[in-house]
Amino acid sequence: MNGKKSKVVEYNKWGYIFLIPFVVVYLVFSFIPLVTTIYNSFFENYRAGLTQIGPNFIGIKNYVTLLSNPDLWQYLKNTMIMWILGFVPQIFFSLLLSAWFTDPSLRLKAQGFFKTVIYLPNLIMASAFSMLFFTLFADSGPINSILVNLGIISKPYQFMMNVWSVRGLVAFMNFVMWFGNTTILLMAGMMGIDPNLFEAASVDGATATEIFWKITLPLLRPILVYVVITSLIGGLQMFDVPQILTNGNGNPDRCAMTLIMYLNRHLYSKNFGIGGALSVILFVVTGILSLLVFRVQNPREDRGTRKPRRRAHD
Repeated sequence: MNGKKSKVVEYNKWGYIFLIPFVVVYLVFSFIPLVTTIYNSFFENYRAGLTQIGPNFIGIKNYVTLLSNPDLWQYLKNTMIMWILGFVPQIFFSLLLSAWFTDPSLRLKAQGFFKTVIYLPNLIMASAFSMLFFTLFADSGPINSILVNLGIISKPYQFMMNVWSVRGLVAFMNFVMWFGNTTILLMAGMMGIDPNLFEAASVDGATATEIFWKITLPLLRPILVYVVITSLIGGLQMFDVPQILTNGNGNPDRCAMTLIMYLNRHLYSKNFGIGGALSVILFVVTGILSLLVFRVQNPREDRGTRKPRRRAHD
């Protein structure tokens, strides 16, 4: 027994050794910056001209200032609107393509080519993508030229001066860049489902639609939760696409100003106290929304899990 225990302890020792690089990287690049950010959020620390103000401890005053500022809620609303506009078509087309690629009855040829093509936009830098769309949809850009020549519009449409066209462009770019990655993830989940379930359902007379809604989607729930939460986190961190497309101003009427763009303004002006508080608020909002998504996707089935109470004897 002692020999077996010593072998187990020695084997476990190597596991802890292999964990050391991850722990070190996490502490240096994640945990310490997180603690430092929370600590700085309780201080007044900014630069006014050439004069450095602080750091002076002011408690939760930075949080009160931010939460009472209507701009914070407007930028949160902008962020969520652009994320929803991009995510809804993303999950729809990703599910459609995943079901298409993984359906053995279709016998689709050149799957590797199609998978590569839909994933390629994910490899393009967001800054290059934004500059491309800025050029395409400029007042004198090719899109306006095509629409005018076809007689669809009489004069160039100012895409960058309309609230919903700017939001739509940001959402569309996020959709194009990320739907390939989502498709690959959902395909992996679908390929992990036992094909015998589909065969049994087909034998019982279930249609393709019924199989998708009653077998595929319920079994895809874990990967769907992962996709939604990671997409939500990425949406709340939306920065590069609207920053470049709107030249950092979020115009018109700051409709494309996101929370990270707002945070970047405070960091650029060296207001580390407000910047730290805003980072903490964004962290809390992300955690709350992720928890809500997880709870909605995984509801507790209390009725099915509760044990019936025994009746007391008379």
